[in-house]
Amino acid sequence: MDMQTDLNGVSNFIINSALKVHSALGPGLLESAYEACLKHELVSKHLSVQTQLELPVYYDGVTIDVGYRLDMLINNSVIVELKAVDRLLPIHEAQLLSYLKLGNKKLGLLINFNVPRLKYGIK
Repeated sequence: MDMQTDLNGVSNFIINSALKVHSALGPGLLESAYEACLKHELVSKHLSVQTQLELPVYYDGVTIDVGYRLDMLINNSVIVELKAVDRLLPIHEAQLLSYLKLGNKKLGLLINFNVPRLKYGIK
């Protein structure tokens, strides 16, 4: 299986799991509740899940901890940023793109659980 196929498979598991969580819980909860439930779903599917993972900045040959944290890193390959906001803003997308660059990852998902239908909250 090549890397792209693996990324597609992992992202499908993540999206389907997020849909299941949103279907069960609905909108209106704190981000931390969705994170815990999504982690449970993904771990039950035998995926590796790291949450609130420190993401340092490497600058001028020095590692600098500036407090960035990934909401989730799945199978050490897909970054998932979770939100529970009225609507996703360009800054949320910029945040994910920055995390992808800093973490040297190719795929990230931005998921906003505070929507009536989750398919409208996934980028």
